Amino acid sequence: MAAKKLEDIPGVGPAIAEKLREAGYNDILAIAVATPKSLAETCEIGEKKAMDIIEGAKICADIGGFETAEDILERRKTVKKLTTGSKAFDELMGGGLETQSIVEFFGEFGSCKTQVCFQLMVNATRSEDDGGFDSDVIVIDSENTFRPERIIQMSEHLGVDPAETLKRIHVARAFNSQHQILLVEKAIEMAQEKKVKLMVVDSLTSHFRAEYIGRGALAERQQILNRHMHELLNFATLNNAVIAVTNQVAAKPDAFFGDPTRPIGGHIVGHTATFRLYLRKGKAGKRIARLIDSPNLPEGEAVFMVSENGITD
Repeated sequence: MAAKKLEDIPGVGPAIAEKLREAGYNDILAIAVATPKSLAETCEIGEKKAMDIIEGAKICADIGGFETAEDILERRKTVKKLTTGSKAFDELMGGGLETQSIVEFFGEFGSCKTQVCFQLMVNATRSEDDGGFDSDVIVIDSENTFRPERIIQMSEHLGVDPAETLKRIHVARAFNSQHQILLVEKAIEMAQEKKVKLMVVDSLTSHFRAEYIGRGALAERQQILNRHMHELLNFATLNNAVIAVTNQVAAKPDAFFGDPTRPIGGHIVGHTATFRLYLRKGKAGKRIARLIDSPNLPEGEAVFMVSENGITD
């Protein structure tokens, strides 16, 4: 059976289909899970028209029906695992970071959140036999922390060609929260042309935290962050990819921020992230990863090392 095109959605003619494609909606499922407001704004169509298109896309994509747990188990067989570079860390995660999920790394400054992400970038470009995906990687860098030199160091330690690894990692600097959201749309377009199984957002919340200040802006910030998180989750589902995001913790305990080890973003990030990992410093240069939240794995800790060579046991 031939795959359905955008023109197969009721009420979508060539002109509307062209608008949808230009806005990055190349997939019927992506339209089916969009909100009427975001579809109307990005495609410059009326909100009523957007609602009709979404309803039509849901019918075409067969969304909304129930399925058996057996069907879901069968679909779960397509989930792949990405190694962290540490056996203890992989065991904590049930064999590695799984696709179709958002994995959040949060912790204080110096807890090596970014270093873990560098290692994941390198690992994702490696073959499946080596615990990778043999895929390209998309990086959204909101804090100007990406360093190609680290990719070279880690690649050389693993005996892979640094030049080839660098070619497969695509980095964009996000200058504000709206730019960060737009880059996810660009990533969806890129994934149409390249095999992308890992997207890294480092960090997820820094722009939102800087731009939406005080209690008065909290509701708007959470609403926009919620939409951003769900777009990331859609990317993970559509591309059978891992989304690895870093997050900051509250700087100090007070009435507004709460627990100093609590990640920024509140319940919005907490409920949307599939796995939450708290990273902290240990003794003698060791790092400790604690699995705080998971749909199927028990809470636990893993000890790993971070050196010039990357992440090791």
